[in-house]
Amino acid sequence: MPQLDYHTFVPQIVWLAISFVVLYVLMSRLALPKVKSAIDGRRHHLDSDLGRAAALKQEAEAALAAYQKTLADARAAAQETLRQTGEKLAAEAAERQRQLAATLAEQIAAAEARIAAGKDEALGEIRGIAAEVGSAIVEKLTGTTPNTAAMASAIGHALNGHAA
Repeated sequence: MPQLDYHTFVPQIVWLAISFVVLYVLMSRLALPKVKSAIDGRRHHLDSDLGRAAALKQEAEAALAAYQKTLADARAAAQETLRQTGEKLAAEAAERQRQLAATLAEQIAAAEARIAAGKDEALGEIRGIAAEVGSAIVEKLTGTTPNTAAMASAIGHALNGHAA
């Protein structure tokens, strides 16, 4: 094996050193700068993407906070509107009830007045009919016409005594 021949060992080491230096120079001057620029480009692109993502996250959080505030304001406005509408409807209902109570009171008073007038009229007619019937009975039984004033007084006394 020629690698193990110690007579050719020194030239092999020299060629190894020369090829190592040439490869080192080629790598450090040509290949490594391209790799370094690619890595730096990716790092820069990644940093810019992370920065943009952080900015978008902050914008999304701000939009969410604004949305929640708007939603809370809308709920509060809706509650206030409901409260005002409820109060307005309750006031209108109370006013309608008051008006209805007043109308009913007027109708009741008018009905009571009509009933009282009807009662007075009926009593007046009863007195007249009672006076005629009583006169007819007395005339039939006794054959004489009774005194109209005495008959009216007796009927009034009888009706007032039963009415009380």
